[in-house]
Amino acid sequence: MPDRAPVSKKVSDSFTVMTEMVMPNDTNPMGNLMGGYLMRWMDIVAAICAGRHCEAHVVTAAVDHISFQNAINLGEVITLEASVTRAFNSSVEIYVEVFANDIKGQKPRRCNHAYFTFVALDDSRKVPIQVPQVIPLSSEEQNLYEGAARRREIRLILSGRIKAKEATEIRKYFADID
Repeated sequence: MPDRAPVSKKVSDSFTVMTEMVMPNDTNPMGNLMGGYLMRWMDIVAAICAGRHCEAHVVTAAVDHISFQNAINLGEVITLEASVTRAFNSSVEIYVEVFANDIKGQKPRRCNHAYFTFVALDDSRKVPIQVPQVIPLSSEEQNLYEGAARRREIRLILSGRIKAKEATEIRKYFADID
């Protein structure tokens, strides 16, 4: 990883909002937004946020628990909000929330959320680079920041990159990890 001393950044420096309207070709036979289309839009807004934070090209490394809580209907407007939760060495975690409402802006509701992990790359788009650290200011930003270390360990365990007994952040939650 090339040496570079990136400057820490506030969450608000890379906060990203994207808006889409659900059109007929985005829906399933029930008239609801297809999950794959939503996942694509979530990945796009998360990548923009990560790229802004890292000031670099980024690639998706992981997606955690996309939650489909409420259906999104044909003709509704969705707003996707992405914010960086924490930076590690060459990776950054992004939290995406999805809200829907009608064309008049009425009946707003939270529909989906997920955590995305991106790796920042150098200009050759091949070598991971160090990313700027995150400065969480609000209590919500601080909570997401603190939880990111635990979510990262779970991702590493599930991907087989570390063993559960090597985990330090989540160890206290599981009595049987030795």
